[in-house]
Amino acid sequence: MSIEESIQNADTASPPEPDAVTEPGPPVRRPRRRGLRTLGLIAVAAVVGLVGGTAVGYRVQADREPTALPPLNQPGLAYPAKPLPKGQEPAPLSAKEDRQAKAQGDLRKLLLPRPAGARSDDFRSGIIKGWMSVYAYASEFDRPGDALDHQLDLGLRRVAAESWTTGEHKRVEIRLVQYRANGFLGAQDYIEGQQDYMPDEEYAGNEGKKLKGSSEGRYYLFPVERKAGYLDSYRARAYFHRGDIAVEIFMFDTKKISEKEIRSLAERQLGRL
Repeated sequence: MSIEESIQNADTASPPEPDAVTEPGPPVRRPRRRGLRTLGLIAVAAVVGLVGGTAVGYRVQADREPTALPPLNQPGLAYPAKPLPKGQEPAPLSAKEDRQAKAQGDLRKLLLPRPAGARSDDFRSGIIKGWMSVYAYASEFDRPGDALDHQLDLGLRRVAAESWTTGEHKRVEIRLVQYRANGFLGAQDYIEGQQDYMPDEEYAGNEGKKLKGSSEGRYYLFPVERKAGYLDSYRARAYFHRGDIAVEIFMFDTKKISEKEIRSLAERQLGRL
């Protein structure tokens, strides 16, 4: 075989099958998780910044002078804004004009006086020299024990009362019920409670009418009561309060009671408080 043929055969021959282990290629590396590392660095920086900022804030506050609080009083709201010149000050209230002074005195003196010609009501044995004891007052209610507890809770202090009769069967009774200044509005609470049940059928059966001169005072005319063998029975009441004094007025007769009569009686009693 010539040299040319040998070269041609070598170029066209198939490559030998690999029977040895080839060298391994370059190792495969996992991609670096750059995002997580960056977030971790940011979080650490935020914590360090927060702690550092807080420490600096406390330091700055500690170095500052304390800020003075505003005064509790407000002299700008005083009345009058400027003291009045000497000799122009308002005169103090007289004992007659000072309601508080009147209420702390003899409560019986605030009762409307018995009209001329009226007789003492012998049936009102609970009234002794113009006073009613707390127990005598509680006994006037349907459930005296509960009434006594309720009145003591309201701060009942004392009761002044006056009762008289005129004509053949007319009877009038006025009670001034005073309560203590213990944080409760005893007089108002009691009067509102009495007025709440007046519209019931077993009582006045109506809302009553407003009493002039009082924001919440009302007077009531009851429907006539008729029973075989008995005289007709007419009733009227008034309820109001002023300050710590609750006022109750009761009127009974065998003849019709006029609206003017109970209203006038209540207005005159209110005028004395």
